[in-house]
Amino acid sequence: MTIRRERPTDQSEHPTDQSGRTTIQTPVLIVGGGVTGLSSAVFLAEHGVACTVVERHPDLLIHPRARGLTPRTMEIYRQSGLEPAIRAAAFAGDDFVWAPVKAETLNDEVYEEPDEPFEGDGSAASPTSFGPIDQDKLEILLRDRARELGVDVRFGTELTSFEQDLEQDLEQDLEQDEGGVTAQLDGGETTVRADYLIAADGFHSPIRTALGIELDGPGTLFHTITAIVDADLTPAVRGRSVGTAYLERPQPFTIIMAHDTDGKRWVFGTGYDPSRESVEDFTDERVAGMVRAAAGLPEVAVTLRPQVPGTALKVLGFPIGAHIARRYSQGRVFLVGDAAHAWPPTGGLGANAGIQDAHNLAWKLAEVLAGRARPGLLATYDTERRPTGAVTLQQAMARFGARMGPGDGPEIIDYGAVSMGYRYDSAAVIGADEDTTPMLPADLDGRPGSRAPHADLGGGRSTLDRYGRGFVVVGDGAGWEKAALDLGIDSAPAHGTVPDGQALLVRPDGFVAWRGSEPAALADALHSIRTSF
Repeated sequence: MTIRRERPTDQSEHPTDQSGRTTIQTPVLIVGGGVTGLSSAVFLAEHGVACTVVERHPDLLIHPRARGLTPRTMEIYRQSGLEPAIRAAAFAGDDFVWAPVKAETLNDEVYEEPDEPFEGDGSAASPTSFGPIDQDKLEILLRDRARELGVDVRFGTELTSFEQDLEQDLEQDLEQDEGGVTAQLDGGETTVRADYLIAADGFHSPIRTALGIELDGPGTLFHTITAIVDADLTPAVRGRSVGTAYLERPQPFTIIMAHDTDGKRWVFGTGYDPSRESVEDFTDERVAGMVRAAAGLPEVAVTLRPQVPGTALKVLGFPIGAHIARRYSQGRVFLVGDAAHAWPPTGGLGANAGIQDAHNLAWKLAEVLAGRARPGLLATYDTERRPTGAVTLQQAMARFGARMGPGDGPEIIDYGAVSMGYRYDSAAVIGADEDTTPMLPADLDGRPGSRAPHADLGGGRSTLDRYGRGFVVVGDGAGWEKAALDLGIDSAPAHGTVPDGQALLVRPDGFVAWRGSEPAALADALHSIRTSF
């Protein structure tokens, strides 16, 4: 049943007056052209929703930032057809194992391993594995894929202001929903009219600030400067495996990460106090000296590289902190990625969580914009993703303590459980457990609110490959197939992932929305997920 008339899912652009000002009409405006914003665009476009991405920087950053994708995130990109390109752009092969080490300098005779338990990442319960790709390389793939899908991606374009001309009432029928967001770009040169706005505008998020959404958590822990350097540090490494080195020289909270497989290009980062000095105080000569101290190679040649194409920016400053927004949405505006949550990069959970935010939100926006669901479905974005973000923040802090001291943070739980076994309890899940403690990936058994089980179909195919576009009924028997057909949704055999006589209703994001044994109950389940708000 159609809930209301469809809102347009395409976009248009036309001049509005003789001054040359332009108006863009788009279903979704995405502010921020980093990994989360570009992922949002790709996922929306795959659902047939047009969108515009604006990014204030002139181009993508060269700095890698995130250095790998968890198997759960790789599953998401696999459904988008991006897995082969990610593997081709990876800095290591499929057998790569992340190896964090601690030492005084990179040249130490002995490296210490962080005091963390051995952890799986969920690969054994997945058709894919860890994706060792740097964020800058991933963003290139996402930008190109977004444009290939027709997304309007604009660099060097800054959001100046925005307003919601009608605060969306998530309880109202969409027949009366005529509101939207009006945004001004580049000082008013361009006006954007959008149904919804996605804030992927980073740690400091001007959009979050404008909305008055407060943060919980310890906040900024310290500030760091980063640089990409060319330096032959192989004499210090001496063939040892180093994913990330946490070092004490030239000062605590210094890291060095390889940026190639030859040991000759590196990412360097160390803390600084912005109240006492600025990023501009870190000259090429000063940073080169700090790299030599960290490497324990006082004579090595060090050259800094620009981090933003077309600029001379060689040293960038970033805050390292931990916070989570008190709500992930307000009216028609949704926070994703660092705008919604941030934590130290130890464990590599930040970008992965942001990508999963985008994946959770995209299908819900598509359902609402297409008129298949009431806007109350969008409220489940906060209900599902904020508790997941809170658990992830705690686990990132636990790993931060183990690797960089003092090691007295929260208890570390299994990495695979955190990154793949998270569960949802919301109105978009029927019959979810009240206890949403993350599950070990091997225990994912089709219970509502969890990621649907993986079964190997042979030939490199998985049951998970069936998800990503719409709802899917998973069950054996003509009754389930007919029930799905009557509802206009896909069906698929269970392949042992569902108990005999039962079926799963799997959401477009691959999470189980309902499990039952009566085909006649399927229609009520789907209707409830789309309309019971």
